[in-house]
Amino acid sequence: MMKAFFTSIFLLAGILVFSQNTDSTKNQELSLLFLGDIMGHGPQITSAYDAESKSYNYDDVFKYVKDIISEPDYAIGNLEVTLAGPPFKGYPQFSSPDALAKACQNAGLDVLVTANNHSCDRGGDGIKRTIQVLDSLNIIHTGTFQDQAERDKNYPLIIENDCMRIALLNYTYGTNGLPFPAPTIVNMIDKEQMKKDLEVAKSKNVDKIIVFTHWGSEYQLLPNEYQKSNGKFLFENGADIIIGAHPHVLEPMVWEKQEAEEGKESLIVYSLGNFVSNQRKRYTDGGSMFKMTFKKEGNKTFLKDAGYILTWVYTPTEDNKKKYYVLPAAQYENNAEFFDNSESYEKMKAFIKDSRELFGTENVAVPEYKYVDGKWQIQP
Repeated sequence: MMKAFFTSIFLLAGILVFSQNTDSTKNQELSLLFLGDIMGHGPQITSAYDAESKSYNYDDVFKYVKDIISEPDYAIGNLEVTLAGPPFKGYPQFSSPDALAKACQNAGLDVLVTANNHSCDRGGDGIKRTIQVLDSLNIIHTGTFQDQAERDKNYPLIIENDCMRIALLNYTYGTNGLPFPAPTIVNMIDKEQMKKDLEVAKSKNVDKIIVFTHWGSEYQLLPNEYQKSNGKFLFENGADIIIGAHPHVLEPMVWEKQEAEEGKESLIVYSLGNFVSNQRKRYTDGGSMFKMTFKKEGNKTFLKDAGYILTWVYTPTEDNKKKYYVLPAAQYENNAEFFDNSESYEKMKAFIKDSRELFGTENVAVPEYKYVDGKWQIQP
């Protein structure tokens, strides 16, 4: 009887120790991947159309980057089109088939930000339908809202795992002069409103605050004063990380690590460029994915690492149709045999060279992920 008693005590103690160890080894990191502009030009719509089934499919776009996108805890992209329904059109007022959002979901994208200069391309109904489509696919989103009540309830967006909470905010410099009719809302870069939103974010018991901004001068490789001024304002009012989009080309990434020692991050990515588009001119035919990992030790959360993966849009002709594939550039830079012609390969290499020259000169403490022995590794 006594032996059975002590056996029960030892078993109970073992269970308690195991439980404590399990709790103490819960995931103490959270990884994020950011994508640039997900565009929907007319030729992309044509490429996605299957005449036989009379349906659209964009899955091929993500074929070569799906493993990268699906790996982190959260993958976040800038949806720079509306999902407003037919007629489907590209520039200048975009409405893409719902299949584009479905392909994002299939590829592993978890969050789409929707505040950009094309948010109002199809008016209030377009704003609402875009939100409704994303909701129907259970894709998390932020930046535009059907009304004030929805914004009050869901903003700022909180993304989290078992040990960490991150606030994500999203704003745009404008909507190409197209107003958003009441009651719909598109978040604008307005200092008074952003300051209020940052205060709300800080009240949500979050570990870090990220702001995804749509800003800058198109096709310029360096940030303008508007970006610098608003970036400084956001940092001063509580932002830790700023991710930028809109210029359709890459712009520098700056990580001021010394401020992190005081518990405050200061990392800004001025522009991620195009993730996918039909733009083929120099600098516009690619972009970058930006990956970072937060780590928590006790009550302190800090940015453990951050780096970029260059991407390039490959557009071969297959079965008499122009295709769109986003390639992780470093993985294919020494694989000329992969490409249908030498011109495509040389254009990708030119994009890689341009990007590395820009980042090599202008980046601060943000290195490149290279593909080494079948793995993506940060290269000093």
